[in-house]
Amino acid sequence: METKKKNRPVVALTGTSGYIGSHLLDKLKERFDIIALSRSGDKRENTEHVTWQSCDLFSQIDTEKGLHGADIAVYLVHSIRPSAKLTQARFEDMDVILADNFAQAAKKNGVKQIVYLSGIIPPEEKLSRHLRSRLEVEKILGSYGVPVTTVRAGLIVGPKGSSFPIAEKLVKRLPVMILPSWTRTKTPPIALAVVLTALQKSVGNHDVASKAIDVGGPEVMTYQEMLKHIAHVTGKKFRSFHIPFPTVRLSRLWVKLISGIPKETVYPLIESLSHPMVAQPSHYVEVYSDGKISFEEAARAALEEEQQNKGPKHSKNTKLPSLPSRQDVRSVQRMPLPDFKDADWAAKHYMSWLSESLWPFVRTEVDENHNCKIYLTFMKKSILILSYAKERSTSRCALYYITGGLFANVKETQNGRIEFRQIPGKEEMIVAIHEYLPSLPWIVYKYTQAPIHMLVMFLYRIHLKRLIRNKQPNSRITLEKGSP
Repeated sequence: METKKKNRPVVALTGTSGYIGSHLLDKLKERFDIIALSRSGDKRENTEHVTWQSCDLFSQIDTEKGLHGADIAVYLVHSIRPSAKLTQARFEDMDVILADNFAQAAKKNGVKQIVYLSGIIPPEEKLSRHLRSRLEVEKILGSYGVPVTTVRAGLIVGPKGSSFPIAEKLVKRLPVMILPSWTRTKTPPIALAVVLTALQKSVGNHDVASKAIDVGGPEVMTYQEMLKHIAHVTGKKFRSFHIPFPTVRLSRLWVKLISGIPKETVYPLIESLSHPMVAQPSHYVEVYSDGKISFEEAARAALEEEQQNKGPKHSKNTKLPSLPSRQDVRSVQRMPLPDFKDADWAAKHYMSWLSESLWPFVRTEVDENHNCKIYLTFMKKSILILSYAKERSTSRCALYYITGGLFANVKETQNGRIEFRQIPGKEEMIVAIHEYLPSLPWIVYKYTQAPIHMLVMFLYRIHLKRLIRNKQPNSRITLEKGSP
């Protein structure tokens, strides 16, 4: 985006097509020029202070282009839902890739501040997957030197949030509410308007650079109390009974069935409810942390907005253009790294391990430029051709493009790729396949090649764990760091 000699700073805003992002966009454009990033951004019309841009944050190149020219970047991204026709991945591992791409792109483009919306993190060592991922993302965003302001919010009360719509549906659809022990844990629910204000005040504010700020409403209440308030606002009678033991795993199932919300969204959220997510004094910042809107007031506003959005005219005007469906695959696995080894070593080691460990079924050929061809031993033609992207690879991230082979449909996409990426601050890496289009018929691929790939990744993880356990750096298929 060109600023055209204006003094207005430029903000790159992710998640702009989402509920929170779209509301924040309206607030920020009053003071900033906005690069509105969305996977379908090119289909949106630009306005005086808003330039829309398509951006796939799973792509390092796309992310770098998206943050070009930005002074500040706002990160409202969470990969809690599948991102391809077939997604073989845990959300926390996909979040690592997104955050790492964003942090590196921010550093490369000279971004002065990252503002990140997270959840309140309780001072406990054993966190749920969802909370552990939120904290991991926060650390990754700050790992390349760009100051990060983290707004950690309690349960956000809005019609299109995550937790509040689940609670609302339970109250409306259940004649009697079963209340397991986790419904008595506490959290400070917070109105969407208060969260937006905290985010807006954080953008460009040097006083909160490199700070984590807990924000919540004026009341700290249990989930049971929230359900009662929602019943009161909606005019429903609240009938309930307690069961005196934690049933988080069972609760995930019945909450999914009753709410109708996908398990990818429900399961991580329910798992987090056993933690008392109360604002911590060490993360208190005056003006930011003290929300003044009561829960009932926020809930009433959210339900009224939901009713307004059900109108056919409103729905027609706000419907976003959809992306064309593709039979693409994203597969992401987290692996341990042996001591003093990096992602580039792991990538080259993997190519050698394939042929040695899967013999006599698989063989590989690797040339002097680290390009790799993978064969089934009874076939003359390769099933996959992996071209090493030297210009995009470092010791911490090795990238290969999928450029051919009998199992790859390279006529429809040139973006299929596999990467080995080290997680900042950890002796772990992510092995990921992105935008892979199989050439096999989809039903055949799904029940043959896809599960075989998962099995191979499982075996490679076991192999790495064995190397670490046995501490045998000179084993016959272990390569020296950086060797082909």
